[in-house]
Amino acid sequence: MSSDAEQSEPVYRSRPGAEAMRPAAAERAERIAPGLWCSPGLSNAYLLTTADGRVIVNTGMGFEGPVHRANFDAVDASPVRYIIFTQGHVDHVGGLDSVRDPGTTVVAQANWRAWRDDNERLMPYRAARSAFAFKDTLAKGIGAIQRRVGSKRLPGQSVPVVDLDFEDTLTLEVGGRRLELISVPGGETTDSLVVWLPDERICLCGNTFGPVFGHMPNLVTVRGDRYRDALTAIASVERVRDLKPELLVTGHFEPIAGRGRIDAELTRLRDALRHVHDQTVAGMNAGKDVRTLMREITLPPDCDVGEGYGKVAWDVRAVWENYSGWFHHESTTELYPVGFDAVAADVVELAGAAALVDRARAHLRADRPLHAIHLAELLPADHPDARGVLREAHERLLAASANFWESAWLREQLARNS
Repeated sequence: MSSDAEQSEPVYRSRPGAEAMRPAAAERAERIAPGLWCSPGLSNAYLLTTADGRVIVNTGMGFEGPVHRANFDAVDASPVRYIIFTQGHVDHVGGLDSVRDPGTTVVAQANWRAWRDDNERLMPYRAARSAFAFKDTLAKGIGAIQRRVGSKRLPGQSVPVVDLDFEDTLTLEVGGRRLELISVPGGETTDSLVVWLPDERICLCGNTFGPVFGHMPNLVTVRGDRYRDALTAIASVERVRDLKPELLVTGHFEPIAGRGRIDAELTRLRDALRHVHDQTVAGMNAGKDVRTLMREITLPPDCDVGEGYGKVAWDVRAVWENYSGWFHHESTTELYPVGFDAVAADVVELAGAAALVDRARAHLRADRPLHAIHLAELLPADHPDARGVLREAHERLLAASANFWESAWLREQLARNS
């Protein structure tokens, strides 16, 4: 049992951030509990050994599959009886073809088809919009995997095929181990599930609480995804909390140990989500616009979760738009396909490029980099003074950022304006 001091200290402060995530290249799997092994990757893959074969939880990306397979075979080469997907994102399902055996049963929550179909129909769009955050990590990681397996040729992304699905719960008995699969549709996807080992009081939660545990989850992603409902997310946190796990095995990095510490973390996360939801709804009913609420809503001290992956302000906007949609009732122009960019050249002609640059620099001197960006982006992309303003403004924002997605985006914009 964790001490009171350990329980009160938010775990995110002592855990790695998203920048530490790497593709699978480890030389061996790591034992984290009796009969439970981890092969780390972009999303960790887990091995459960039993007296009647193996159970694997998540398979990584396609190019990671050979590493996970080799790591798990070195622990136990018995048949793979089951593969369980904790969610349908590509970094959980892509290594399936490398990891499964001819007799393997693949298991997922019943909404998996919707996520498979989304992934397939939007693959070019989502890949392009994610590249800025992961391209360097992937390039280095793929090289490490090629060295690890001794081949330049790596498998492509598997198309998931599921043999057994369920709506709410499913119990599997394998070689004397009992596994309870529990739907948590408020996770990163509506097909999210956790694997509960009741006899050991271990919960494998994947990315139910976001890729970086202890941080505010994204209710909608920067790369583009379906909105995630805040109340459903809260209910999913509660469902896992009610299990009273003694070991919480997350999708990345080390497990969280101790019933008291886990309870404290999940309580804190639940309360943070509830606070953001309730304050956003109250602000909407009071007639406040979304940007005002993004500025005003902050977390109280007893809801101290990190903002290294999601951010409170982003989730405020996600809650607002999930309830209210795309029309913000701010301008008639929202109803039509003519944006402000259509009159940017008119503004430049009327105000003069030099005057706009001067005013943008004044905003920078007053430490208003976002105001400066608004003005500089009115000018042509190749305007040298505007590019200089954009570089300085993005450098300032980057220096103040501790968020993975925000920092990746700002670095990409700096590269474009170099």
